[in-house]
Amino acid sequence: MIILGIDPWTTTTWFAIIKKEYNNYSLIDYGVLTTTPKIHISNKVFELWIDIKTIIEKYNPDLISIEKLFFQTNLKTGIDVAQARWVLLYESMLANKKILEYTPLQVKKAITWNWKANKLQLQNAIKMIFRLDSIPKPDDAADAIWLAYMWGLNSNNISWII
Repeated sequence: MIILGIDPWTTTTWFAIIKKEYNNYSLIDYGVLTTTPKIHISNKVFELWIDIKTIIEKYNPDLISIEKLFFQTNLKTGIDVAQARWVLLYESMLANKKILEYTPLQVKKAITWNWKANKLQLQNAIKMIFRLDSIPKPDDAADAIWLAYMWGLNSNNISWII
């Protein structure tokens, strides 16, 4: 099973591809989809749509996991990220992929059993689970990896995740 994890933003959207065979996980690829800075949001979401379409076509994931929108103070940023998420969800649906969405708190709780886990704790857990030589950098790459891993956990019907 191939799983695509997505941590959406407007100028940088992180993705991760993992492979699950039985209860073994391997990290296939991770990276960032960048849009042109300081252009209109309509152009950004168009660029993002082209990029995510390419990723889906390249890896043909069975499942897609995307972070739920979470923002506290900046409404404009939240609206822009919501538009970016929409295009990611739209392309996932066009490709007929199964989708789950997780909040950052759900990820932290499921992986570390701690709602207040920090980025370093999550990165170290990734390093151990995927048997990596070093923690994934930058921080947002780790978020995309975890989102993909969450789908793998959920595919085992682990009900405490949601």
